[in-house]
Amino acid sequence: MVGDQLQKKPDSCAFVIFGVSGDLTHRLVIPALYNLAASRLLPDKFCIVGIARRGMSSIKLVESLLRGLKQFATRAVDEALAKQLLSCVTAIEADPGDPASFDNMRARLGELEVVRGTGGNRLFYLATPPSGFLPISRALEATGMLKEDGSWRRLVVEKPFGTDLASARALNTELLKLLDEHQIYRIDHYLGKETVQNILVLRFANGMFEPIWNRNHIDHIQITVDEKIGVGHRGSFYDATGALRDMVPSHLFQLLSLVAMEPPARFDARAVRSEKGEVLSAIQTQSEEEALRNSVRGQYRGGRVGDIEIEDYRKTPEVRPDSTTETYAALKLTIDNWRWAGVPFYLRTGKALGIKRTEIAIKFKQAPFAMFRDTPVDRLSQNYLVISIEPTEGIELQFNTKVPGPTIQIDGVEMKFRYRDYFKAEPSTGYETLIYDCMIGDNILFQRADGVEAGWQAVQPFIEAWKKAGAKGLKIYDPGSEGPEDADELLARDGRSWRKLT
Repeated sequence: MVGDQLQKKPDSCAFVIFGVSGDLTHRLVIPALYNLAASRLLPDKFCIVGIARRGMSSIKLVESLLRGLKQFATRAVDEALAKQLLSCVTAIEADPGDPASFDNMRARLGELEVVRGTGGNRLFYLATPPSGFLPISRALEATGMLKEDGSWRRLVVEKPFGTDLASARALNTELLKLLDEHQIYRIDHYLGKETVQNILVLRFANGMFEPIWNRNHIDHIQITVDEKIGVGHRGSFYDATGALRDMVPSHLFQLLSLVAMEPPARFDARAVRSEKGEVLSAIQTQSEEEALRNSVRGQYRGGRVGDIEIEDYRKTPEVRPDSTTETYAALKLTIDNWRWAGVPFYLRTGKALGIKRTEIAIKFKQAPFAMFRDTPVDRLSQNYLVISIEPTEGIELQFNTKVPGPTIQIDGVEMKFRYRDYFKAEPSTGYETLIYDCMIGDNILFQRADGVEAGWQAVQPFIEAWKKAGAKGLKIYDPGSEGPEDADELLARDGRSWRKLT
């Protein structure tokens, strides 16, 4: 969460939300704005404009947002502060299918900016399904609302950004006809998490890590994003998307790029995003045959996880009864550059698993055992540096040490750092930093077009191979498990194993 002592306030602006009546706005965007207000990090002259297709009065919108804030806030809600924030909310009806409605929106927005004194700066937040991205953007451009004429205009686009390489390229091409790259903020809420941002600091601000952050010392890297919940009420979306498209090109590749990128020349958006794009471009593109050999896909059946009953995926509402959509994906990738040649990256993500856990585990090479041959030592614990992101944010280092006593006995120990123990930070949604950065014009934590396309380039062979394979090779797994047993084989054939999650 951005702090309130050292951070400057953003420029005055209008925060325009498309999809203001939706779940994302109520669950994350408004609570994040409230937390920014509590930290005194909103502009002094500021307004929130909610755009909805169905007519809704400003009074009704404020009531709805206040209910949502009280339900989803990450901290105790101060009634006075909440009402002060929401007093600047105005509802405007606009539909990209009705050009006249956007003309009316432009006129009303202009009037509101004069009253509020926001100076014409506008942040358009597309909290809508992907199908709305281009129609809304085109309608904004057609009415001149994206043109920068002494004031800035920015567009925030939620994931998923495309469904494959071709669609991502097409979306980038069309958006870049309407705006310049510096105006587009492709948002991924994972990059708002403190531990994710800390990866760069951990690597490049500590002289002890960067010299050993390479193929000479690292055996392999595991990136895990596991969830306990099932698909729930998202059957229609998920069945058309699946675990691979939903998580790998966005969340997992953002984590991979931060762990694997080269040191940027400067800590600014251009340099950092260029290095992230370079390392994603260096992921070896596999043939479809290689993709099948280096991946596992699974789908959960019905069962219980603790006290929670998980419905069979294929019986989920709006999921096809013969669906072959994966709810679990594990991949083996390699990066073809001097730093990482020969170091496998193992990625896994899934739903209805036994534990909710997001982590990056860096496994260092085994120390020589020969010097202990004349002692009772029969093993050495594995050396891991583990970056924990959810549900606990922190870093732990696993290493070997001698057990007290007259003989040489070696055991593995852990040294742990936890954010909550060292820093008194208020709970956050993960969107605060990202929204704040949008308002100050810092896009270091946002994806650039080349990075998006490089990610889809890497997963495209898996998409095509799995589509052709259909039900063949799809593994069924029990809810509450660690996923399909075949995922263990993916590492076992390399003489490795997944780190046990706890």
